[in-house]
Amino acid sequence: MKRAAVLVIACVLSMPAHAQPGFDDVRAQWRSSDWVLLSRDGEPLARTRIDKRARRGDWIALADVSPALREAIVVSEDKRFYAHAGVDWRGAAAAAWGNLWNTRTRGASTVTMQLTGLIDDDGKPNGRRSIGEKAQQTIGALWLERSWRKDQILEAYLNLVPFRGEIVGLSALSQTMFGKAPSGLDEREAALAAALVRAPNAPYAKVAARACVILRDMRALHADARSADPCVNLDSYVQLALTRTAAVPAVAQGDDALAPHLARRIAGEVHPAAGARVRSTLDARLQRFTRDTLARTLAELNARAHPRNVHDAAAIVIDNASGDVLAWVGSAGGLSNAPEVDAVLAARQAGSTLKPFLYAQAIDERRVTAATLLDDAPLDLATGGGLYIPQNYDHDFKGWVSVRTALGSSLNVPAVRTLVMVTPHRFAKTLVALGLPLSQAGDYYGFSLALGSADVTLASLANAYRALANGGIAKPLFDIADHRPAPAGTRVFSPEASFIVTDILADNNARTRTFGFDSVLATRTFSAVKTGTSKDMRDNWAAGFTSRYTVAVWVGNADGAPMWDVSGVTGAAPAWNAIVNYLNRRSDSRAPHAPPGVVTTRVTYQDDLEPARDEWFVRGTQMSAVGLTANAARSTGGVTTGAQSARIGAPTNGTIFALDPDIPPARQRVWFERAGSGAPLAWRLDGKPYGHDARAAWLPWPGRHVLQLVDANGGVVDQVGFEVRGAFAKPTARAAK
Repeated sequence: MKRAAVLVIACVLSMPAHAQPGFDDVRAQWRSSDWVLLSRDGEPLARTRIDKRARRGDWIALADVSPALREAIVVSEDKRFYAHAGVDWRGAAAAAWGNLWNTRTRGASTVTMQLTGLIDDDGKPNGRRSIGEKAQQTIGALWLERSWRKDQILEAYLNLVPFRGEIVGLSALSQTMFGKAPSGLDEREAALAAALVRAPNAPYAKVAARACVILRDMRALHADARSADPCVNLDSYVQLALTRTAAVPAVAQGDDALAPHLARRIAGEVHPAAGARVRSTLDARLQRFTRDTLARTLAELNARAHPRNVHDAAAIVIDNASGDVLAWVGSAGGLSNAPEVDAVLAARQAGSTLKPFLYAQAIDERRVTAATLLDDAPLDLATGGGLYIPQNYDHDFKGWVSVRTALGSSLNVPAVRTLVMVTPHRFAKTLVALGLPLSQAGDYYGFSLALGSADVTLASLANAYRALANGGIAKPLFDIADHRPAPAGTRVFSPEASFIVTDILADNNARTRTFGFDSVLATRTFSAVKTGTSKDMRDNWAAGFTSRYTVAVWVGNADGAPMWDVSGVTGAAPAWNAIVNYLNRRSDSRAPHAPPGVVTTRVTYQDDLEPARDEWFVRGTQMSAVGLTANAARSTGGVTTGAQSARIGAPTNGTIFALDPDIPPARQRVWFERAGSGAPLAWRLDGKPYGHDARAAWLPWPGRHVLQLVDANGGVVDQVGFEVRGAFAKPTARAAK
C-alpha cells in the first residue's frame, strides 16, 4: 500500500499545473439556476428560476456556513479530512480489507476525492466509478490538496455537491428545505443535510436513520453527555423537511420575494440569464415597510366587527428628482383571489384623482384662478345620449365656491363646469402628455372625464403627480439602475400653475368642507395629496407628493368586486399617510418656493362668500375683491321664487341618488327644498315628520323613499318618490359569506 501511495504521489508531482482548475476558476464558473433582482444597495429582492435542469443558489462562502453543518459533513463523509493530504490511505486500506471479506464498511472516498469528481462531472452526480476513474480521482485529489487550501476544498464541495432531487449546492438546499440561510442551520438540520449527501433520493426512513447516526457521532465527538436522545421524533421531522422539496415555486417566497411583481415585469423586458443579478432602483427597507403597511391596512379594513370586502392593495414610491422607483408593491393581499395581478400596472378608473390636472390646465389657460368663484349648483348638460347631471358627494350644493375650495373639497359640479371651459378634447390631450394611458379621445369620455371616468394605472398616475411636484415637467420612471438615460422631459404645465395647484392640495383648510379639520390627509410636514374613488366602490386611490418623493396607493379588489363602506379617507389614505411619515422620518419635507411668475394678493369676497385670505395668482391675473356680476346670479335650480302655490322643488319625482364613495357617509346629505309660497308647511318622509324649514338636510339611507309636503292639518300639498343607491348599503347575508 505504501509503495502504491508513493507511485501515485510521484505521478501527481509530475502532472502539469493546469490538470485541475484553481479554486477561483471553479467559483467564477458557478452559475445559479435563478436570476436575482437586487435592491439599489445589493440586497436580494426576488429570485426567479431560469435553468430547469437543476436548482442552484448563490455561491456560499465557508464563513457563511454554520459550524454545525461543517462538522456534520466532516463527521459523515471524511473524519480525517483535516489530517490527510487528499487521500485517506488508512481508510482506503480498511475499505479494501472490508471488501475482501464482504464486510460492510464506509467508502474510501474523501471529501477532496468527491470534489474532484464533482468538478470533472460539472456538478452532476454519477454512479459507481471504474478502477481507472478511481485512480484519476485519487490523483486529482492529491493535486487539489497540493494547490488548494482545506477551507477552499470544503467550500467548493458544499457548493457543488448534489442533495435531493434537482437541488445542487448548500444554498439551494438550505432555502428550499429549511427556509433560511446556511449560516443559520442548527445541529438537526445540519445532520439531515449531511445525510442526503450519501443517499440524495433515499426514502425518508433511510434518510432519518442516516441523520440519527450523524447526530450521535457529532455528540460523541464532543463527549456530549446530554441525556436527551437527539433522534427523538426525528422520523417525522425528516419527512416534513423532505416534503418541502417536492414543490418549489418559480419565484422565491419570504424576504427573497419582496418585489415579485416587479421581478416578473423586468424578466419580460430584460430577459436575464441564469445567474444574472439585475440591480434595481428599489430601496429594500422602504419596499419591506410599504408591503407590511399595505398588509396591515387590509387587516384593519377586514376586521371581523366591520368587514369591508377589500382584499388587495398596491403602492409605488418615486424619487421626484431622479425618477427612481423606490418601492413597487404590486399586491399585498393575503386574501386575494388574484395575487399574481400586478395592481401597479392594472388599468382602473381614476375617480377624483384627475381633478388637479384639470384645474392646472384651466389656470394655465387663464380661465380660472385659485380665487375664481364657481357655481356649485344643479347642472344639466346635453350629451349625445341625453342629459349629464353631475352630483356632489353629499348631494348638497354649496353655492358659489372658490377654485381652492372646489379642488380641496373635491366638489364634482365645479369640476364639470371647469371641464366645460377647458373641453374634454383638450383635457384628454393633457392627460396623455402626462403619460396617462387613455384609450380613447376626450369626446368619448365627455364631461364625466372631470370626475375620473378614464382608466389609469397606479404607476402612470403617480408619475403624473410627480410632474406637478417637478413644476409641470413630465419625465419617465426608472426601475433598473443600469438603464437610466436622462431625457429632458416634456413640459405639460407652467411652473406657476403647478405651484398653485400644489399649494391647494397641501391646504388642509381647503378640504375641510368635505374631510373636516382632523383628516388623515394632513401630515406632520409638507405634503400635497388627493384621494379618489371609482364608481361602485371598486377602486380607492390616494396620490400625492412631498418635496422629495411621490407616493401613490390603491386599495380595492383585483377581481373587480366592489368594496363595502370604504371612503377616500378610510381606504388608501391611511396607508399613504404612513408611507409619507416613514419617508419623512429622516428629513422634513418643505413646501416648494414660489416661482417668479406668481404673486400673492389679499382677497376679499362679496357677501363673505368665503373668508378673506392671501391667495396666489399667476402674475397679471391677481384681484383683490371677488364678487358676482348681475348676470352671474345663482340659478335657483328649478326652485321658483314667485308667489305661486307651494310644491317640492327638490328632489324631483323619480330621482335616483347615487352616493359618492370617495367621501365618508356621515358627510353626505340629500337636501329637500320647498318652492313657491303659501301657508306654513312641513316635511314628512316615509310617513314621519321631518321639520318645517324651507330647506332641510337629510342623511341618506339606501332604499326607496316618499317625501311629502303637508299643511297644518296634515293634508298632502305635494309628494315625490325617490331612491338612494350606493356603496354604504349593508351587504346581504348571502353576499357577506
